[in-house]
Amino acid sequence: MRLPFHKYEGTANDFLVIERADDLDPAVVRALCDRHRGVGGDGVLLVRPGPRPRMIVRNADGSRPEMCGNGVRCVALHLARTRDDHGPFEITVDTDAGPRTCVVERVGDTGEITVDMGVVKVLDTVSVEHEGRPIRLVRADAGNPHAITFDPLDDAALDALGARLQTDPLFPSGVNLERVVDDGDLADTLVFERGVGRTLACGTGACAVAAVLVAEQRRSFDRPIKVRLPGGVLRISLERVPSGARVRMRGPARFVFAGTVELPVGAAS
Repeated sequence: MRLPFHKYEGTANDFLVIERADDLDPAVVRALCDRHRGVGGDGVLLVRPGPRPRMIVRNADGSRPEMCGNGVRCVALHLARTRDDHGPFEITVDTDAGPRTCVVERVGDTGEITVDMGVVKVLDTVSVEHEGRPIRLVRADAGNPHAITFDPLDDAALDALGARLQTDPLFPSGVNLERVVDDGDLADTLVFERGVGRTLACGTGACAVAAVLVAEQRRSFDRPIKVRLPGGVLRISLERVPSGARVRMRGPARFVFAGTVELPVGAAS
């Protein structure tokens, strides 16, 4: 069975966008995302087109997270391209974390997309032991779970701690780990992503980082926060609401290429 796909990236987080009503077997997703034997990607975004499209996210390991901020920008650009709408193009995409309204400003195969990411909740602070010292983590819910630390962690320690937290009882559903170095202008962030490992960007992670910065009074609600990830900068605006912070994320997406791939019989789950 030949299956068409479109490759997109948002701040270097790369995905296969596939228009499909059915889900895919996790083993098929892992094969598609394999960078040596497959197409390669941080995940697969399954899109059910229509007036109210739906996005299902599959991580590179086949798991199904609730939401993907960079992914929803890529899907919004894909929908604008397929409808040949140069915008501003507005559409609401249903996700497992709820609806996300996107505004696409498109120039050809690229776009700047602003997404209403809903309410991000800063939950509590916990401490975990790593390499003989306590690491302070701030837990946040951006539609999926995050743990943000401002403690110094080198790259190897970030990867080791991120992997270990996936089975820690403090995080029964796993967690995305963000290490932040904040200079008051840019919040430099590295991400270990649940179901993927180290990634060049995480949209929901950037939103969670911004919400924690405001909750800890390192920043304020009155100006956007620039979160710099290895793949680029995302601009996060926050509005105070009773249940936390309502967040809007602005960042790029780009169409890379399209192709078809052979799927085994019974690939739908």
